[in-house]
Amino acid sequence: MSTEFSTTTQATTTGPVLAFVGELDSSTAPAAHDTIRQLTISAGDQLVVDLTGLTFCDSSGIAALIAARDFAHRAGGEIALAAVPRHLGKVLGLLGLTDLFATHPTAEQAQQAWAGRH
Repeated sequence: MSTEFSTTTQATTTGPVLAFVGELDSSTAPAAHDTIRQLTISAGDQLVVDLTGLTFCDSSGIAALIAARDFAHRAGGEIALAAVPRHLGKVLGLLGLTDLFATHPTAEQAQQAWAGRH
């Protein structure tokens, strides 16, 4: 189990951007959940989870991504994943979870796509 994990959040005009950096596993997922619960999301916002710095993600990490989606939806918002690492994209596909998340190459592109729709 790893302890190399951090989160950052940034408020934007389209909604919060949450970055996960390091290894998202059973020992670090509680920190991810805590950060998700502290986000401010309004109806019509898009939560972008930026995975540019994510180096590992196990089932606990996938559960955290689903929790972020559920949190955004309860607030009346949506979610997008940015810079999904190839290994995680394959796992999401194998689990049949790709339809749960819009994906974009970068957080900026996710924000631009959302702003263009609203």
